[in-house]
Amino acid sequence: MKKLLILVFVLTFFVSKDAVLAAPTPAPTADQTLIEQLGNEIASKTAQLNLVEKRGIIGTVTDSSNVQITLTDPNGNTRFVDVDELTKFSSSSNASFGISDITNGTTLGVLGLYNKQSRRILGRDIQMIPSFPNIVFGEVSAIDKVNYEVTVLKGNGGKTVIEIQDITKTSAFTSGVLTKSGFSKIQGGQTVSVTGFPDKQDPNKIMASQIIILSDIQLGYNLNPVSPTIIPSTGSGIKLYPLKK
Repeated sequence: MKKLLILVFVLTFFVSKDAVLAAPTPAPTADQTLIEQLGNEIASKTAQLNLVEKRGIIGTVTDSSNVQITLTDPNGNTRFVDVDELTKFSSSSNASFGISDITNGTTLGVLGLYNKQSRRILGRDIQMIPSFPNIVFGEVSAIDKVNYEVTVLKGNGGKTVIEIQDITKTSAFTSGVLTKSGFSKIQGGQTVSVTGFPDKQDPNKIMASQIIILSDIQLGYNLNPVSPTIIPSTGSGIKLYPLKK
């Protein structure tokens, strides 16, 4: 009898244990699912915030559509601005200024959210501002006396065509003295500093408001460098100089 009771007890123990182990895992509750979903969303938003920062730029429009504006900043870099239903537009001269009023050559100030990964700005405030002057510094590489244009070669190898107009003031700065000059005084190879504004008909040209000829500065961008005269050496460190007659 005692052995029978022990056998029943052992069988009952193992049957109960197997039943517990075989029991299905309870499905997550609605609260647990919501918590996991919120956690994933917070992690995603945190990752996005690390990639985004507020930034402002100024540039000249080279292309535009209902969803994007392409600008060229003062350093010559191309910037892409995305536009959506939250983007606000303003202009001191046009109360109804909007995306449809933006044309190539328009100067804009943009405040928005810059994405470090895509390198694009999501525009939040876009304002039309008066054109800012361009400053071109370089060497005169070509002169068009018929069209009154001068091509300036810059240090980075780029070239800019300068339009000379009736309002253009041309001066020469020599030996610390600034004197009045003119288009006819400009020569190839001279160093010039030009201040002007982009031509609305041709953004690659600058309408000069002021040109300063810097005669005392030689850049040598466009000229073949002249090799200096090398004085022969005896090998002992003593240089030989030609005899003067």
